[in-house]
Amino acid sequence: MKPKWTDIPNRSSGARQGDVKACHTIIRRFGYLQIDTLSVTGARSHGIVLLSRLDGLDPEIPEQLLRHGEPLFEFWGHEACWLPIELYPTFAFRRKDFRIHPWYGDVLGEHGKLSQQMVRRIRKEGPLRLSDFDSSARFGPLKLAHVVLGALWLRGDIAIRERVRFQRSFDITERVIPARWRKKAVPKEKALQFLLLKALEGHGWAQTATLRETWRLIKLQKEIRSTLGRLEESGQIVPCDLIKPKGNPVPGWIRPDDLELAARLRRIRPRTDQGVFLSPFDPVLWDRERVRLLFDFDHVLEVFKPAKKRIYGYYCLPVLAGDRLVARCDLKADRRAGRLNILSTHYEKKSSAEDRRATKAALERHGQALNLKPTKV
Repeated sequence: MKPKWTDIPNRSSGARQGDVKACHTIIRRFGYLQIDTLSVTGARSHGIVLLSRLDGLDPEIPEQLLRHGEPLFEFWGHEACWLPIELYPTFAFRRKDFRIHPWYGDVLGEHGKLSQQMVRRIRKEGPLRLSDFDSSARFGPLKLAHVVLGALWLRGDIAIRERVRFQRSFDITERVIPARWRKKAVPKEKALQFLLLKALEGHGWAQTATLRETWRLIKLQKEIRSTLGRLEESGQIVPCDLIKPKGNPVPGWIRPDDLELAARLRRIRPRTDQGVFLSPFDPVLWDRERVRLLFDFDHVLEVFKPAKKRIYGYYCLPVLAGDRLVARCDLKADRRAGRLNILSTHYEKKSSAEDRRATKAALERHGQALNLKPTKV
């Protein structure tokens, strides 16, 4: 008998801890979990990433992952991300590079007195939010306090202690990051090597550009080429061409173990009728050229388009069925009514009955996870 939409059991503390650890395992698998504030589909992006991989996960858990004492920290990794705490020393080079803010310039030098006052206040009073600071002064269209806090965070003077209802609280770094990680600093050369390997672990196979963009390694093409060469010489990665039915081979990289895994997976036909939704910012999807190359799927995000210019919808979730992307649904949650409104569904060309079953399964799974009943509008 299928469960009712309201029949979501309460999780015991032991089960919740198991769910949290499972979330940590996924984050470590990719090396990052990109976060985003939009929750129009009933869950924010980071929640969708985890819900798509952990059937039965309490949807509140992804919102509670960044807490003091948990083995995660927030930083600019791929984008604004939650990262495994053991990567903190790896990003020493980025904190050094970000002494001058990458977008706002030397904001801390220009507002040195204010930045020092803010740090002293956090040290004395404990964790504070942006709303705890004077917001009258402006930095262009932004609040000056917001810009200064962000610059202090990127430089490593302060850290994000936790998020509650997605609101950040800032604290002195030494009170957030354990000393065993805070007092280490991985040299840039070794950090690049680690990050490129971690990116390849998450992707399986990838082109050089994808590996670079995974960590937004800007203006480091020469260093990346050298690092990939050393990794190849040491046997940790091997060149691997992607062979498509039409067109020239596409050069890329793969780890030897993953090459063997790919050979084994060729003999397994993935189940295609049990679809799942992917967040638009899922590690599988954010590189749109890669998605087009691997799935022949035009992944677009139309949040910033005027409504009249949208093709698919405001915040569409692609449907993954086996190893194919078969559809996308524009959803809007109505928690007060307990509904998951289906605004539109677009199938790929030559869609099959199996693709429709996969999309239905994805809708049911997403709705049940959030205790919302899918309803066509």
